[in-house]
Amino acid sequence: MRRKASLVLLAFAVFFAALAPLLRWYAFPRLAKIPPDEYQTAVLEAKPAVLLDYGTMRPKKVPEVSIVQTLRGNVAAAKKAGKAAGRDVVVWDALSYIAGPDGKMVSKIPERYVFDAHSQDPVHQGGEHVDGDAVRREGIEFKWPFLTEKRDYTYFDAQTRTSAPIHYKGTRTFRGLEVYYFEQTIPWTKVPLPKTMPVEGITPETVRKAGTTRWYTTKRMFWVEPTTGAPVNGQEIHREELRGGTLLGDRDKVTVFSGHVKMREDYIAHTVKLVKSQRQLVLLLTTYLPWGLLALGTGLLALSLVLEARGRRPGSDTGTPDEAPAPPPAPAPASPVAPASPV
Repeated sequence: MRRKASLVLLAFAVFFAALAPLLRWYAFPRLAKIPPDEYQTAVLEAKPAVLLDYGTMRPKKVPEVSIVQTLRGNVAAAKKAGKAAGRDVVVWDALSYIAGPDGKMVSKIPERYVFDAHSQDPVHQGGEHVDGDAVRREGIEFKWPFLTEKRDYTYFDAQTRTSAPIHYKGTRTFRGLEVYYFEQTIPWTKVPLPKTMPVEGITPETVRKAGTTRWYTTKRMFWVEPTTGAPVNGQEIHREELRGGTLLGDRDKVTVFSGHVKMREDYIAHTVKLVKSQRQLVLLLTTYLPWGLLALGTGLLALSLVLEARGRRPGSDTGTPDEAPAPPPAPAPASPVAPASPV
């Protein structure tokens, strides 16, 4: 019986030891993905800030500017793009809505971001665009890959419609989470005018006809939880200017917007709580189950070897030949036969 039990334990040990790497390296890349119906909202604020007064064409200091960023999963577009690309695809319809201290719109920039649901690599299907202009993204935007590495990534900048490195600057602790800190600086670059302007009568076409151009620079900062690849905090030191042309009179340039943009505290708290729960699901597939199965397999292997060794000891009821049966008792000697009497 011991020998049979050791063989059964050995079979289970091999099964669990083989299942551990399969779960980590085969199942996880296929199971971990962004759902196509994701919906997220974040509010960022710049307090104080400088805004252009289009009535006087003069910049003025304001107490705050709010930026509402919305990401909405477009399930129908994702199915269509996924069918064309032959893989799981997510389509995010994004909107950055900037409002002044009076709540009135300063600008709004819609985007469509199409990417692989598992790797977060861009997918060039489904009509990706920024403010209606077709783009071909390279690198990531909004989210890092699962199991983010300590290295530089390529990050897409929506204002310039180009991609540039975003640099890993070290590991930090943020609200009880270990995070990777990244920075990207976009130098002064000429960028397109928003298609929706804040003042009636002023359009991108009228600005262009005046010979005026829009320029932009930013320092972008992200605190990224590496297991999920989700940013738990983001900030930008952001500046925009109008330069040249008759619209500015005798001035060479004028500030359109300037401020240090930070995520609002209640959205930071909500994001950290959400990421902590999602982090456990990813760790279940990448760490807890694989290492647990490997430990279980090792334990079963050790137990199997112990049973096998005990079964081979002399005197054991298994693992040694049965003792030879005792020989039958010798027959009793025959009684002597008396000789026949003479007649």
